[in-house]
Amino acid sequence: SSSGQCLKTLQGHSNSVRSVAWSPYGQILASGSYDQTIRIWDTKQGKCLKTLQGHSNWVRSVAWSPYGQILASSSYDQTIRIWDTKQGKCLKILQEHASPVCSVAFSPDGQTLASGSEDRTIKIWDTTRGKCLKTLQGHTSQIWSVAFSPDGQTLASGSADETIKLWDVNTGKCWRTLKADRPYEGMNITGVTGLTEAQRGTLYALGAFAE
Repeated sequence: SSSGQCLKTLQGHSNSVRSVAWSPYGQILASGSYDQTIRIWDTKQGKCLKTLQGHSNWVRSVAWSPYGQILASSSYDQTIRIWDTKQGKCLKILQEHASPVCSVAFSPDGQTLASGSEDRTIKIWDTTRGKCLKTLQGHTSQIWSVAFSPDGQTLASGSADETIKLWDVNTGKCWRTLKADRPYEGMNITGVTGLTEAQRGTLYALGAFAE
């Protein structure tokens, strides 16, 4: 609608909704909530079709398989669940992360799933067998987001360490780290007067240095 009008309000969750994802076939929407459930919605009717229960802590992220019907969810309970949304049934529980799992993403061919966790690792999973194929290590803080490139060969990960890393999915190697310069990167403040210790500390944190 070009009028910017709200078409539907979907109500049913009893806590924050942290993630929403459209089914590849449109009209169907999944939502993950801090009420520990996932809901599957018919957006045309504004109706909840299924409530998926099983996580024992907040649901942080939801992602559809490219073929639809199959949904992945990640949670603060340190697990990932794979769901058959038509049957409302959990098919697999993926357990290898040591901290909350913040993000999940299916590869474009639907064969593998990536997950990013507060344990600073990314895992690549074979969802059919429920098996971890690779663990990608290199970030120095929590990983909030993961996304496959359209050809499925590269995975991008975004972390609280202020970097984005690009990974070769086949080898599990990081081939590029993207990091923005800090505002005062490389500024020499040797001999600068009139700064308090707190101000100096802030400038150092933002990239300044003193010889």
